[in-house]
Amino acid sequence: MTLIRTKHNRRSFLKVSAAAGGGMVLGFNWLVSCKPAAENVVEVPKEWFNINAFVKIGDTGLVTIMSPNPEIGQNVKTAMPMVVAEELDVDWQNVVVEQAPLDTDLYTRQVAGGSQSIRRGWQGLRMAGATGRRMLLEAAAKQWQVPIEELTTDKGVIYHKSSGKSVNYGEIANSAAQIEVPENIELKDPKDFKIIGKPTKNVDGPKIIKGEPLFGLDIQREGMLISTIIHPPAFGMKIKSFDASEALKVNGVKDVFRVDTAPEEKEWSDINAFPELIAIVADNTWQAMKGKEAVKVEWETVTPGESSEDHENALEKAILSSADEPARKDGDPETAFKNAAKVIEKIYSAPFLPHNTMEPMNFFAHVTADKAELVGPIQTPESMRKSISSLLKMPLDKITVDMTRMGGGFGRRLYGNFGLEAAAISKKMNAPIKLVYSRADDMTQGTYRPAYKITYRAALDENNNLTAFHVRGAGIHGGPVFANRFPAGTVDNYLAENINVESNISTGAWRAPRSNFVAGAEQSFLDEVAEAAGKDPIEMRLALFERAIQNPIGDNNDYDPERYAGVLKLVKEKAGWGKEMPGVSRGVAAYYCHNSYVAQVIDVIEENGKPKIKKVWCAADCGIVINPEGAKNQIEGGIIDGIGHAMYSAVTFTDGKADQENFDRYRLIRLREAPMEIETFFVDNGIDPTGLGEPSLPPVMGALANALYKATSKRLYSQPFAQKDIVMG
Repeated sequence: MTLIRTKHNRRSFLKVSAAAGGGMVLGFNWLVSCKPAAENVVEVPKEWFNINAFVKIGDTGLVTIMSPNPEIGQNVKTAMPMVVAEELDVDWQNVVVEQAPLDTDLYTRQVAGGSQSIRRGWQGLRMAGATGRRMLLEAAAKQWQVPIEELTTDKGVIYHKSSGKSVNYGEIANSAAQIEVPENIELKDPKDFKIIGKPTKNVDGPKIIKGEPLFGLDIQREGMLISTIIHPPAFGMKIKSFDASEALKVNGVKDVFRVDTAPEEKEWSDINAFPELIAIVADNTWQAMKGKEAVKVEWETVTPGESSEDHENALEKAILSSADEPARKDGDPETAFKNAAKVIEKIYSAPFLPHNTMEPMNFFAHVTADKAELVGPIQTPESMRKSISSLLKMPLDKITVDMTRMGGGFGRRLYGNFGLEAAAISKKMNAPIKLVYSRADDMTQGTYRPAYKITYRAALDENNNLTAFHVRGAGIHGGPVFANRFPAGTVDNYLAENINVESNISTGAWRAPRSNFVAGAEQSFLDEVAEAAGKDPIEMRLALFERAIQNPIGDNNDYDPERYAGVLKLVKEKAGWGKEMPGVSRGVAAYYCHNSYVAQVIDVIEENGKPKIKKVWCAADCGIVINPEGAKNQIEGGIIDGIGHAMYSAVTFTDGKADQENFDRYRLIRLREAPMEIETFFVDNGIDPTGLGEPSLPPVMGALANALYKATSKRLYSQPFAQKDIVMG
């Protein structure tokens, strides 16, 4: 067991509420069968007892566990309560999960981003469950007048073996709620886990299948009006004037007006190229959209509209020049390249990408003179609340932001401009408002994945050993290079440079920021270096990792070479790399991001004269896997997402206007193009959990490029690959 202090930065987090809360919690537990045996059913409690901010126990033994972080499809609403339930030692079938409200006094980092929810919440979640269990034990020990050391727990029941006594958590919960929070608690040894590590169904699964309201678009309130917005059609434009006379004739349209949604004090998440909008408010969505079509707007240009050719030229110019200061420099790369027997140099590029969440942006707001209630799909509710406070000039304690389940986010919902827009419109209308974006509103609003360009150079000596490595990357609003990641630390002479290119097109985080491009480019280039050196691509990488293990260069390498090599060795073994496989073209890649390590092998076959992905083999080292079923889903989703965007997706611009406004012109992966099979293997090393929602996406782009080269003899340097006449079966 691990001894941990409960009051280390957790004063409010573990605040005890002695009051009993009445009422009914409506929930459905996936793990209870549709027609359970009567003796296994736990009745809905008449009273609930708050043990701490995470745990509420009913008098029947039913346990409610609050899930603090936004649910974006990454399954934290199942995984986080599993951690609490593990340490509380309850029966998972007797657990009801609720989405916690935004509460900065009770919870920390209520954010969905960076694959950090489980990693950052791991100790705190365990502490919440273990503290609750300890308080229940102390209450039982006091009631029975026995030493607490003589008590054990199992599935929500406390036992005193020598006397034969037992008590259900629900029967002792009221007394436990009066117990003072202990100074120290013991956490379980991972070998004793009963819930963590067991495949567990999504707690919202039944509601999703049955179409029950969970998402922002499902919100309905009495007196609620619907709003749509019009933003400028091109970056660099703003509203000059508008005529709403025809729109106001549309049945159900209540008002059309200009609204400014820029807060005075901006949070980091307030990235918005179009803060001034035209709002159309109506009784329902159809009326609002018809009214929107009838508004006549005159636009004016503030800054020149940029085209894709401008971006391409700016990025090309950037990578042909040197950065003012290198991000990292080891040894003497200039001399090493000068003396090289062979130099390999290649340039890679990738376009802007929208996020394309299944559920377009939306938010509910009800702003009155003295308070503001907001509800909707947001990855950064705390930042949104601060921005709304600034926008409305209203104290934070008068503003609530509640989180719905999200129909995807991928980084787009880090930026909560749509929530501010809903609040501003509600204030103007003095009515509850649900703002709804169309797909075109969403795809043309901005916060795109930046466009990137990167050049790699490698120097080989006469024995085909890697003697120098140089990477220079340029990107819109920031270069893509991670200077201290592999192959930094493996090469004596190393140079990394990042160059920023400015643009009036707004960009933001997109699933696995920067890594989503640089991993594919890097891993493609390493395969080309291996080919030039006459080496097996896996063996060459493993040799570099061995150098980093035995004699690393520099002190700032931000990866563990043993874990990195471990996933590569595991995928090599599982995929049978090196065996003769007639008719199969194989590509490999390995990458580290979000504190996790992933290696992949892709098998491509020919079907009807076209390459088709037969199988993806994936090895992942993300520490303790809380829910193998959810983890597998995350890995598979990232792989398919990465393949689809690498193959098909791009946003281009003409005079600042996005050329792709909907899925009729923006290509996504089709079901028949997904891998026929994905097999995932997790490294069981017992370390604390690390990121999982993003790490499987970046390397698959490189593995795919390497496999397609073997299948078609075409090296792929620019995404999307389909533009290079690669047609998948």
